Amino acid sequence: MRVLFVCSGNICRSPTAEAVMRQLVADAGLTGDIEVDGAGTGSWHAGEPPDERATAAAARRGVTLSGVARQVAPADFTEADVILAVDDHNLRELQQVRPPGATAVLRRLDDRDVPDPYYGGESGFDDVLDQVTAACERLLAELRTP
Repeated sequence: MRVLFVCSGNICRSPTAEAVMRQLVADAGLTGDIEVDGAGTGSWHAGEPPDERATAAAARRGVTLSGVARQVAPADFTEADVILAVDDHNLRELQQVRPPGATAVLRRLDDRDVPDPYYGGESGFDDVLDQVTAACERLLAELRTP
């Protein structure tokens, strides 16, 4: 099972979701069963590490953000089993670029948008962690249900 988290630039919300989910998967002993990745609908941060504020907020909770930003690619739509957008805007962006023959299920990570903390204060990154952690816990429970 391959899960792909997608936000706008792949430096705040999707790397946070990716890291939280990766840790939950490891804690559940499912590392070999569930692969976790992240991407952005835009390319403006491609090659950059996760936002320092997101990294610091996650580190305070024992979660490690890693990797570099990348833009979602056509292959993601067939290599991933499920692609989770952090908000309605990114879900619409994904629906517009979804290639013919794509097999991945497209949906939102949570029943409400995960707010973009990029232009806000430090507390926004903690709020994102709270929301993403709860959503990833629900997702893992769903993926474990036969």
